[in-house]
Amino acid sequence: MNAIPRKPEELFADPAVLLEARPDGTRLFSSKLDMPDYARCTGVWLEQWAKETPDAVFLAERGKDGEWIKLTYAQTLARVYRIASWLLGQNLSPERPVLVLSGNSLEHALLMQACLHIGVPISSVSAGNSLQSKDFVKLKANVELLRPGVIFADTIERFMPAINAVASLHDGVVVAGGLSQAQAGTIPFAELEKVGADDTAVQAAFAKVTHDTIAKFLFTSGSIGAPKAVVTTQRMMTSNAELKSVIWPFLNQTKPVVMDWLPWSHVFGGSHNFNIVLRFGGSLYLDEGKPLPALMPKTVRNLTEISPTIYFSVPLAYDMLVSELRDNAELRKSFFSRLQIIFYAGAALPQSIWDELERLAVMELGHPVTMLSSWGSTETAPACTDCHFQAVRSGVIGVPVPGTTLKLIPVADKLEVRVKGPNLFPGYWKQPDITAAAFDEEGYYIIGDAVEFVDPARPEQGLLFDGRVAEDFKLLSGTWVHVGSIRVAGISALSPVAQDIVVTGHDRDEIGFLVFPNLAECRRIANLPDDAPADQVLGHPVVKERVREGLVRMKREGGGSSTYPTRVLLLAEPPSSEAGEMTEKGYINQRAVRTRRADRVLELYGEVPDTGVITLG
Repeated sequence: MNAIPRKPEELFADPAVLLEARPDGTRLFSSKLDMPDYARCTGVWLEQWAKETPDAVFLAERGKDGEWIKLTYAQTLARVYRIASWLLGQNLSPERPVLVLSGNSLEHALLMQACLHIGVPISSVSAGNSLQSKDFVKLKANVELLRPGVIFADTIERFMPAINAVASLHDGVVVAGGLSQAQAGTIPFAELEKVGADDTAVQAAFAKVTHDTIAKFLFTSGSIGAPKAVVTTQRMMTSNAELKSVIWPFLNQTKPVVMDWLPWSHVFGGSHNFNIVLRFGGSLYLDEGKPLPALMPKTVRNLTEISPTIYFSVPLAYDMLVSELRDNAELRKSFFSRLQIIFYAGAALPQSIWDELERLAVMELGHPVTMLSSWGSTETAPACTDCHFQAVRSGVIGVPVPGTTLKLIPVADKLEVRVKGPNLFPGYWKQPDITAAAFDEEGYYIIGDAVEFVDPARPEQGLLFDGRVAEDFKLLSGTWVHVGSIRVAGISALSPVAQDIVVTGHDRDEIGFLVFPNLAECRRIANLPDDAPADQVLGHPVVKERVREGLVRMKREGGGSSTYPTRVLLLAEPPSSEAGEMTEKGYINQRAVRTRRADRVLELYGEVPDTGVITLG
């Protein structure tokens, strides 16, 4: 156990930063660590490991029989060459890319790597656009913008309504995944490999791939404005993965083992996590589970069998995982046995979950496991900052990564942050006006977020995420409410009742919370059976009193009316992905919830509070 490097000083490079002040109050924040040379494309890494560690497991997924199907680096490269040979005959280009409708799988990974190897852009879109939509509006917009030359889905029968809905918008070939039933007008994935490998043609195409070759089109989640296709280049991905060799030097000695559910239609799972595994010759096990009650048992089973060295996830998933770790000794032993890093992103991790993860690690190992986060966006591939040190508390997003500069601009009582570096995207596909508006006069990307220093006198202690500039609002008193910070404080104060929170109070006198509850934890504290209906659980006196105690605590610890809510409404209906209330990564779209549930907001602020509204009074 002691042989596994786990201490921050064994894992990370010391943060070294430069903070330059300008006369107008703007500051430039950057790393003193040098940006290393980075590969011209991700295919260089696949070629490398197929030669150096040909028999090492690269990718694995559960088969129908429940056993792991594993692909070594050598097997992956051989199949990539066969698939790439077929792709070269399909007249593909940035104008006719490959589109993937389905979730993570071995075939999805092979197709993605084949595209990247020969310079064909690939776009993995959210499966929710195809499976949870009734009108396929988002998917139609995706297809109309990209005009794909190949569309892949597995299993095809589940996606046929969506495929038929977009049939008139492209002239591409539809490929059915290996588990699919035969469908008219499609070809099976196996056909892609029957052509055989034309090594000469593939190597010639591979040699032409450069830093500036378009690798992917990644659609933004649409949390702010309409979804846009972010042009992701090879440079963005390889520079972002390579800098980890400097700030996470333990990866140069310990090949990562990762169990991951995060969707490849998003930059976190599909670029950040996948490319770290590939760059450092590690193993990626595909977790078919998700942070949903029906699918969480799959994640528990997988983590009980495969012990990760790094675990990547989002706060919602950690909220569910801590309950499992607390009650399942076998899972706890496997999860922590060789774990070096617990990594969270997508949203701030509430301090209560941080504390519980730390307690569980100490229970199992006798010492904590380092927890850290990062910050960035789809447009930055994604990391702009990284907390490569032991943070003083949850919510610290770290310091700028090598090669990236943050421009910090005082706006009211906030610091708006803008970004420049090799990880920065060149623009949105076929949207020049939106692209031009995304950059300032110095070429910095206007990301729309705000940050603050943990300690302004010690910038090496890093930054805290301070919410999206557009999410914050004023009370009628004229006082600003910082949604990001009060949301996180609220989840901790209302623990374990609150799984997530939507902050209300726009143009009102007081802040309110719409709370998505953790029903399992609510049943536990109320001593109710596992099948107790939601209305009974949320109306239970113990649950309501726990919320009221949290409200009192927030008022006592707050600094005024903009720092605590006066009323809370617990929502029995979970957030809807189809309605845009929750993204595939598991974070809440504040604006979408308030709009869709405008009636609940009115109920929250009724002159005579409904019996479901929990108040301070």
